[in-house]
Amino acid sequence: METVEMNSVSLKRPHSEDDVTNADEIKRQKISEKSETGNDSGQSVETVTGQPDKSLLEDTKNEIIPNEESEEQEDEELEDSDEDGDPESFADMMKHGLTESDVGITKFVSSHKGFSGILKERYSDFVVHEIGKDGRVSHLDDFSVPVDDEVNFEDPSEETFTVLSDEDKQRLEELQLLKNKETSVAIEVIEDTKEKRTVIHQAVKSLFPGLETKTEDRDGKKYIIAYHAAGKKALANPRKHSWPKSRGSYCHFVLYKENKDTMDAINVLSKFLRVKPNIFSYMGTKDKRAITVQEIAVLRITAQRLAHLNKCLMNFKLGNFSYKNHPLKLGELQGNHFTVVLRNITGTDDQIEQAMHSLREIGFINYYGMQRFGTTAVPTYQIGRAILQNNWNEVMDLILKPRPGAEKGYLVKCREEWAKTKDPAAALKKLPVKRCVEGQLLRGLLKYGMKNIISAFGIIPRNNRLMYIHSYQSYVWNNMVSKRIEEYGLRAVPGDLTLKGATAVHIEEGDVDNYTIHDVVMPLPGFDVIYPKHKIGEAYKEMLVADNLDINNMRHKIRDYSLSGAYRKIIIRPQNVNWEVVAYDDPRIPLFTTDLDKLEGKPLPVLPTDGKFRALKMEFSLPPSTYATMAIREVLKMDTSIKNQTQLNTTWLR
Repeated sequence: METVEMNSVSLKRPHSEDDVTNADEIKRQKISEKSETGNDSGQSVETVTGQPDKSLLEDTKNEIIPNEESEEQEDEELEDSDEDGDPESFADMMKHGLTESDVGITKFVSSHKGFSGILKERYSDFVVHEIGKDGRVSHLDDFSVPVDDEVNFEDPSEETFTVLSDEDKQRLEELQLLKNKETSVAIEVIEDTKEKRTVIHQAVKSLFPGLETKTEDRDGKKYIIAYHAAGKKALANPRKHSWPKSRGSYCHFVLYKENKDTMDAINVLSKFLRVKPNIFSYMGTKDKRAITVQEIAVLRITAQRLAHLNKCLMNFKLGNFSYKNHPLKLGELQGNHFTVVLRNITGTDDQIEQAMHSLREIGFINYYGMQRFGTTAVPTYQIGRAILQNNWNEVMDLILKPRPGAEKGYLVKCREEWAKTKDPAAALKKLPVKRCVEGQLLRGLLKYGMKNIISAFGIIPRNNRLMYIHSYQSYVWNNMVSKRIEEYGLRAVPGDLTLKGATAVHIEEGDVDNYTIHDVVMPLPGFDVIYPKHKIGEAYKEMLVADNLDINNMRHKIRDYSLSGAYRKIIIRPQNVNWEVVAYDDPRIPLFTTDLDKLEGKPLPVLPTDGKFRALKMEFSLPPSTYATMAIREVLKMDTSIKNQTQLNTTWLR
């Protein structure tokens, strides 16, 4: 899977009072909305985020936010509200986090002197644009909706979205999702005209796939009666009969999102559209703490319905709509284009020029970034190693035992209860909701018993489970590439591997002059992997032997946990590298315009020629499965771990 930077990890200086005030206002509004809906709130995953940041809500807080907010959104609200507001205590907690050297990231390839800078001080300092398989960079630059030759009942008028009251929508949603015993919902037609009845029919059928409607007279009044046409089966797909044959089955659109990862965004969109998330497809997952722009495809949802979400969702904008006959597939992209601002830099102009020229000409070591390994005192690779060793008691212990460092209060209480009682039911009671990894494992233990940890662990979603073993692969690879650079430097040597098509071949003595370091690949540990003929091959074996693993047989008795081999370039040279140094006085102002700024006609703030601070604005393109933070690390010659960055940012705040 292609991964883009800093998933749920904030490397930033805590915000100013204005930011905190704004965050408090957001929380108050969210709490108010929750109290109106009467929904319970809960918590989410075990990763650590930074302080709340300004969001798109500043521009949309007067718009209507429907009551049908998802449970996932409410979980995020609890997560946000539970964060420690004291930057120094947060930094103190992160003393137990990982550093780069803990996961094998130890070498640099450039010779310039490093300098300091703040990475992701604001999420808007990190912008990602997806590069499609045709080489086109995705941009949000058009909100218009394509016009069909055919009139389609699925295309609702603007009135469709407002004709139903919030109470009507709540009752219809409960009916659609079979959440109560009602077999129908009656909506009185206040203005009894054929046109008004038609709009209500359209609204129900467009907004609630699976429901059908009819008109009835009751006590001299007209009612629209909504009912299930096919029970639960009607929820699976929008009504197929209403889709024009001449229109492509998939609506492709560009999704612009702020401070949300891709799966969170898909879940929110699916909840508001009342469809299943699996009808959406995309080419790659994108970062949370960033502004990202990527292409999404959705099955048989009209552009008009999608465009309406721009009026009622925070942190998202949808545009550039088109209809096509195919979905999108993971991995089809060419890469991503990054626009990054490093604030409060200390480097001289000469140091910056040397650093950026080196990045453009030589590149950076293709390490797996810190977000691959988690942010707590129990790294994900340790859990992955225990899975590969078939040591399930250790897997359970590593996930559930108390750990030092940054943790939510309810997780701390849950772990303490587990350590004291080893009772899954008692520990589970300490969690507000059960969808975090710890909660899922405890539910599994409750269901299958303490002697069947494998089945209990299997309750955790597959992608989350595989994340652990992939983290171990990344940990081994990082250590081995550091050793390769230390042993042989920046040149191709006999015994190195290079790719010929999809096949890895050894570089022979007589051919070594035909290759550069940019041609060299190294294997990820897994079955059927060819290992180099020099010292690194032995180093791989020694590292895995020390972990009680056999490098020649990475098969696991559970097929999902068998590692497959792959090859990865050891040095990546970014494309389209550009940079400039700008001065600024106010840390809160943006230093470049986004796609949304351009669409809304917002000018870039006028920057002083001699400001108090300097920032390095850099742009570059990277292929899939490479980490922009590792490119930035090479420029700064700094540890990009949250542990180090938090200490740096707290110091600057003083």
